[in-house]
Amino acid sequence: MPNLVRALRVGAGCAVLGVAAVYLTRVVSGPALADAARAVAADPVGLSIGLACYAAAFALRAALWTRVLPGLPNGHSWAALHVSLLGNHVLPLRLGEALRVTSVTRRTGRETAPVVASTVFLRAADLLAVLALAAAAAPGLVLTLTGAWIWPAGLLLVAATAAGFAWLRRTGRTGSAGSTRSDAPIAPALLALPVAAAAWALESAVLFHLADAAGVPLTPYEAVAVTAVTIAAQTVAITPGGIGSYEAAATAALTALGTPAGPAFALALLTHAVKTAYALVTGAIALWVPAPSYFGRLRLPRVAPPRPEPRPVDAGAPVVVFIPAFNEEESVGQVVAMLPATVDGRDVVTIVVNDGSTDATAERAARAGARVVHQPRNLGLGAAVRRGLAEAVALGPAAVVYLDADGEYFPEDIATVVEPVLKGSADYVVGSRFTGGIRRMLPHRRLGNLVLTRWVRWLTRRRDLTDGQSGYRAFSPGAAATAEVIHDYNYAQVLTLDLLAKGYRYQEVPIRYTFRETGTSFIKLGRYLRKVVPAVHRELNTP
Repeated sequence: MPNLVRALRVGAGCAVLGVAAVYLTRVVSGPALADAARAVAADPVGLSIGLACYAAAFALRAALWTRVLPGLPNGHSWAALHVSLLGNHVLPLRLGEALRVTSVTRRTGRETAPVVASTVFLRAADLLAVLALAAAAAPGLVLTLTGAWIWPAGLLLVAATAAGFAWLRRTGRTGSAGSTRSDAPIAPALLALPVAAAAWALESAVLFHLADAAGVPLTPYEAVAVTAVTIAAQTVAITPGGIGSYEAAATAALTALGTPAGPAFALALLTHAVKTAYALVTGAIALWVPAPSYFGRLRLPRVAPPRPEPRPVDAGAPVVVFIPAFNEEESVGQVVAMLPATVDGRDVVTIVVNDGSTDATAERAARAGARVVHQPRNLGLGAAVRRGLAEAVALGPAAVVYLDADGEYFPEDIATVVEPVLKGSADYVVGSRFTGGIRRMLPHRRLGNLVLTRWVRWLTRRRDLTDGQSGYRAFSPGAAATAEVIHDYNYAQVLTLDLLAKGYRYQEVPIRYTFRETGTSFIKLGRYLRKVVPAVHRELNTP
């Protein structure tokens, strides 16, 4: 069924394009089009005035939307309208209208129902204003081109506007998402029709100034009428941007007013081209501005929140080291055994999180002196880190240390890694291999680490971040207790983003590193990127 619907849609679009092409070939005049284009290019002032009026029309609509939907920022109102405009110029069937809603809900956190209700109300009022303007400016032209269907269409739009307002009153809210329910304000809603009419009048300035530049006699009233009739014909545009049907409708309206077919088509085509260029440029900007972008936040905010208050630490609180391990029987015992018994006068307690190992990992870790906790099956490194943090926090630590089980890091460096936490100068410490000493790292691993580190540095806006994937980290009690790892596959990037977004103080210290001599790494580049990149985006856009 979806394939049939898609085929019918494509067929209908091709049919409309075909009909429009046949019609336009009968009225197109190459010399007239070239003359009009040269005349418009020679009058940049007129073109600029027309574009300024076009932009003002959308500014007016954006301002109205913020009044009808209280709490909607003007910047995001403007952006949503232009993202929608862009969508309507590149998608068929006016599918850009849906982008108006998704732009607001994604970027502001507003609930969907009031956004949809306000969109339906304003869009219905917009189209009703188009018909009213057309009928007022040139009633004879409207009746000639539309016939008797104009009356039921007008009544339908009146009903849609009323229904949209009633829906808005039921779902309206003041402030941002999650605030108390309130009816939508009536006064701004009463302005919907006059503001929409004013916006369409401003939009007709594009046609008027292009006509003036091209030498086509057209009064302001006629420009409003032609614009209104053309837009009304685009209500259910099948082709992207109404390509073909826009030119056909505008040409028909202009010729009905006495403009010769050749200049009429040239003017219609140029007007559509100018509007399309505006839609593509401003729509592309609106996808990214204001922050967050339509695609969500891509980086942490420039200003971090205040540092959370530190948690009290008992005099005898231990330093807890947790080591996730999956099939690391050849190295985990040695890693545990090489950890010192005390750090800065505090006992070191070691927890090994056995992530569903099928070898002797658990037995060798226990034999070396670690407390072993078992995952029900192999859930992944991210899940093991969550478990390790929870187990460590339950012991009331002075600091928590994460250490890989593969023997690539030096357990003796724990004092260096944990020192900033114990002194209170940092909440989250990462041992950096690239400011320390790397005895051996495979070239492709080095390149991958450097590239991913640059990515994390960009995400976090921290120039002091030199190692985004280190397997040696320390946490204050507060950071360990509130840290969140939102996916099971890995932890490195999302954990850093989570803690920095919460205001915890970050620091790096140099450590030693050598590539593993036993076992195999679970990291495979393709799978790593498929798992990590979506998780990072989700982390950045999680409230």
